[in-house]
Amino acid sequence: MNLSNKTIIVTGGGNGLGRELVLNLLRRENNVIAFDINESALQETFKLAGELNSRFAPVVVDITNKNLIEEIVDNTIATFGQVDGIINNAGVIQPFTTLENTDYSTIKRVFDINFFGTLYMIKAFLPHLLTRPEACIVDISSMGGFLPVPGQAVYGASKAAVKILTESLASELDGTNVRVTTVFPGAIFTDIKANSGLGKDDGVNASDCAEIPKGVLSPTEAADIIIKEVEQNKVRSYVGNDSKIMFRWYRAFPKWASKVIGKKVKENHNL
Repeated sequence: MNLSNKTIIVTGGGNGLGRELVLNLLRRENNVIAFDINESALQETFKLAGELNSRFAPVVVDITNKNLIEEIVDNTIATFGQVDGIINNAGVIQPFTTLENTDYSTIKRVFDINFFGTLYMIKAFLPHLLTRPEACIVDISSMGGFLPVPGQAVYGASKAAVKILTESLASELDGTNVRVTTVFPGAIFTDIKANSGLGKDDGVNASDCAEIPKGVLSPTEAADIIIKEVEQNKVRSYVGNDSKIMFRWYRAFPKWASKVIGKKVKENHNL
């Protein structure tokens, strides 16, 4: 699918990877509608869009509210006259802790945002997307969606659910005008910890570091990879060498790969 002169919705467009997806799409002469619950973050994205902001529409909305998402479909489509794609990027991680010590409110929040928010967006906009000459649905899963990570069992389960949902949808829509891509990012230099409402002991945040660590992608690099691979109609996009390598290792040696990642995570987070 050619991502130029289209109208694309990006959830979580106020910061991190979502913001860079918005800016990248704008530079490609697309109209972009960004959904985010954080109004100030959306305003910052609007400022960063600069002279391209006439093609940018920020929408403050909670994607976990199914009824609200359904109510704003028509107005969202009317913003630029059509919607040609959605990128379901909004997501949160959980505190790095064992499943035994993860409370149900955390479990519900993670699934509400990561899985149900994605599901609501697809269900709400798919009928319209099917009317477009060409359209796309892009769902951001995670390396944790195919590889077990201690301390992130609920997050991983939510992203595994996104993976199966999206891959099943791709199969259902095969032969239609709607292309579907599942994205599996590895390590990206974002503030997902802070944006997930977590504290200093719950993972590495971009704002905690003076420079991007070796082997970690910047959000700009990750966004560029994702958009290029969506344009190539890839069903699965493994973003970053860590994601590509761990997918191959886990597929070939699942027990060994699980032990390697498990040992590293437990050491770093005292699990």
